Amino acid sequence: MLRIHFTHDDLTRVRIARAPDPLAETVLSLSLVQARDLGGVALEGWRGRTRKRLRPELGALFELATPAGAVEAPEAFLHATTDSLPDSLDHTWSLPRRQWAADLTVLEYLRPRTPRWVRELHGGCREWRGVVDRRLREYHAFAVAPYWSQLTAAAHTERTARALAVADAGLDGLLGSLHPDIHWASPVLSVPCPLEADVYLRGTGVLLVPTFFWPEPIAMTDNRGPEHPLVLHYPLARDLATYRSVWAAAAAEEPAGALVALLGATRARVLRAVADPAGTAELARRTGTSAATASHHATVLRTAGLLTTERTGPGVRHALTPLGKALLDDRPPAGPDPSC
Repeated sequence: MLRIHFTHDDLTRVRIARAPDPLAETVLSLSLVQARDLGGVALEGWRGRTRKRLRPELGALFELATPAGAVEAPEAFLHATTDSLPDSLDHTWSLPRRQWAADLTVLEYLRPRTPRWVRELHGGCREWRGVVDRRLREYHAFAVAPYWSQLTAAAHTERTARALAVADAGLDGLLGSLHPDIHWASPVLSVPCPLEADVYLRGTGVLLVPTFFWPEPIAMTDNRGPEHPLVLHYPLARDLATYRSVWAAAAAEEPAGALVALLGATRARVLRAVADPAGTAELARRTGTSAATASHHATVLRTAGLLTTERTGPGVRHALTPLGKALLDDRPPAGPDPSC
């Protein structure tokens, strides 16, 4: 059990993240794909769909994130709390070397047989960083991105409920209702942990992050130093209704309904793939088309004002415009996943 000791100043510095962090969700979901016993029936449909899309090239990701999940997770990938995967990856790769070294020390303690390449990654190897960056973006595009709009909507509802809990019952009401396994007895918050330990915040406060792709609380001190707030990931979904609200409106293998009627199947698939910004080669890989075809459809969508294309060095980067995002967000929901 981890006992987190609050001071008066800490209680004035309790914040709730606006939304889950897409990088942390992606890394934690890698563990859920492998850990068949976690999440029960609520995750069976998603796990099956995701496993069908895995390619051998993504194997390295499953050495980075093991079935043990949060217990052995590389913490550098769980701290960003930004609104987009590219921003979270940029944040992670820009962390100071001392933080990567501190994370590696923790990782090797929790996971003595850490693969050599993971050690090299933490040591700053550019080649491995490039590989992990590309693979995480590719995996995120089919495992997490199709559900992101519904997931963030659920997180917004959760954040509103937490704000009302503070209004009705103060911070005691907020901290005492985060999760059945999290216990609040002022001034100590107790969180499940493999080790018995005490953490004294001393005025840094806590950032509460609702997390969808891990069904248990995760408390992490920031390895940048004691002046940064503790991050507490707590499960966003605690019942089947919440899971269904996320799965039900997710994109199918092929874009469907009005979006296809408006754009055509391939072009609709390209638009959906750009929900996470990508270059032309990556866009072709995500949509199963040639680079020339992906580029052609991106040009048409750009002319229609649905995406933008910016040059980045020798390549380009396609991203949704607000209009393109609104078009995706307004797709009519598919029927509920019968496996959930």
